[in-house]
Amino acid sequence: MALAVLALASCNEKKFHVEGSISNAKDSLLLFENVGIEEVTLVDSVRLGDDGSFAFSGEAKGAPEFYRLRIAGQIINVSIDSTETVTVKASYPQMATQYEVSGSDNCLKIKELSLKQIDLRQRVIAISDNENLTVKETNDSIFNLVQQYKDEVKKQYIYAEPGKAYAYFALFQTLGNMLLFNPRNDREDIKAFAAVATSWDSYYPNSERGANLHNIAIEGMKNVRINNAAKAQSIDASQIEAAGLIDIALPDNKGKVRHLTDLKGQVVLLDFHIFAAKESPARILLLRELYNKYHAQGLEIYQVSIDPDEHFWKQQTAALPWVNVRDSEGLRSQSLIMYNVQGIPEYFLIDRGNNIVGRMQEIKDLEQAIKNLL
Repeated sequence: MALAVLALASCNEKKFHVEGSISNAKDSLLLFENVGIEEVTLVDSVRLGDDGSFAFSGEAKGAPEFYRLRIAGQIINVSIDSTETVTVKASYPQMATQYEVSGSDNCLKIKELSLKQIDLRQRVIAISDNENLTVKETNDSIFNLVQQYKDEVKKQYIYAEPGKAYAYFALFQTLGNMLLFNPRNDREDIKAFAAVATSWDSYYPNSERGANLHNIAIEGMKNVRINNAAKAQSIDASQIEAAGLIDIALPDNKGKVRHLTDLKGQVVLLDFHIFAAKESPARILLLRELYNKYHAQGLEIYQVSIDPDEHFWKQQTAALPWVNVRDSEGLRSQSLIMYNVQGIPEYFLIDRGNNIVGRMQEIKDLEQAIKNLL
């Protein structure tokens, strides 16, 4: 009787299966991991044998869930939304790009997206390594490339069927440590998150991932309103006339809106910067030296970042002692337009009376120019 009860319970349990083989991977440890909202957790693992075969299973959830097969840095992403059996055949060490998947249309689309993402990363690296391009040309080329990618993914994968698991997967693709779709303050990207959230409400009501999408979209819309209000203040005509220079009002790395004109009475180095640029560490080191030497005498730095990844920017500026603000509009920043910034890095030197006395191209010796104003 006990055996019969166990057998019945086993039959009623809804399980999914992920199985297949990975060639050229004998003795490699294959990890089967759950990609959760907050973290990646290990579900199971197997040491591969001669034929590279594997078989994992788990309890099917009420909404799509995401997993990955991983050997070292090689990853294959899969989604599960029922009691399906997904079969994966791959070859190591190129399993991330050379694999076949069957049993799930969502997994086929996720494979397409993963390969597109890898191709995008390679093209961005090629642009970054092109020494014939100026910093501005490099930034513009990368921005246009990423924008084209996002437009294509929105049209073909997100808005086409927003209720699908692959649409959700597309929203969280990354380039390096940067989310391609910015759900914090990019109005068009927030619309994509909201579209998927609404569809998941219909197909998977009360799901944790659906609720998380809603929270992200709501927070993003709130940030857009705050940034728009700050931007309106930054181009107020009366402030410009009174100060003698164009004010900038942007949130710093602690969320407080900082006005450039509030630094009147100090010598200010207005610095436009991209922390993700390869020249950034050397430039930050130079600014640190200047700040340490002359801050006590009245030097302040107001640094405007146009990095697209807010989390990365906060990490980079956490230990910096001067004013750090970020314009979420990136290369479309109104601050860049108002100050006619043609390339980055770029800086302006401002005297104690809030008057611009020079910009990078005009100043031959920055330290001497600062000392003269102090």
